[in-house]
Amino acid sequence: MTDTIDIAANLAQVRERMAAAARRAGRSLDEITLLAVSKTHPVGLIEQALTAGQRDFGENRVEEAWAKFADPDSPESLASRLKTADRPRLHLIGPIQSRKASLAIACRPTLIHAVDRLKIAARLDRLAGEAQLVQEVLLEVNVAGEASKFGFSPEAVQRDAGVILVLPWLRVRGLMTIPPYEPDPEAARPYFVALRRLRDQLAQHHPQADWRALSMGMSHDFEVAIEEGATIVRVGTAIFGTRDA
Repeated sequence: MTDTIDIAANLAQVRERMAAAARRAGRSLDEITLLAVSKTHPVGLIEQALTAGQRDFGENRVEEAWAKFADPDSPESLASRLKTADRPRLHLIGPIQSRKASLAIACRPTLIHAVDRLKIAARLDRLAGEAQLVQEVLLEVNVAGEASKFGFSPEAVQRDAGVILVLPWLRVRGLMTIPPYEPDPEAARPYFVALRRLRDQLAQHHPQADWRALSMGMSHDFEVAIEEGATIVRVGTAIFGTRDA
């Protein structure tokens, strides 16, 4: 599969679609980060994306992120194959289990998108302190209230934000959400609007924090997300093709 996918062409097409959505919304493309979701895809495809100018990559599973991006002892890891200045920026976008929080911090990710409860925030803060690492995070919000999804409820994130903001080794940079999947991208718009409004409320109540990041939108609905204020879009299939798992 690595030889049959034109990663550079796919990236160019996604960036064109992002630019068009930004123009429709009267926004600058420079304020929107394209996060290439590389979960389950081989390092070879990531290297193709790096060659095409992509720098930010998202992984769901902590062990996979470590093996592909951070393990200094593995000849397959980008950490051992690339100079530090050339390495991609890793984002952890899946839920962090308590027993894997230490490995998550060891990956030294640029951003953890899915801090979904107060307990994991406190654990990540303690582990980041032990590593002497200030870790940037997003708070995941289950805007739709789906039982199958992780994340704070809108009420819980407003209740717990003040506690999380004073944790010394975490820096909250905004919010993340995954809306219910519908084939029609327009179906996601109300959830993107809700997250943006929630972010604005939190920024008003906690102006000392930086709430500018909104991580929302995936391959089938990222254009709608950009129109509603996304600053990070998480695109996998449109870049790397259908994943194996």
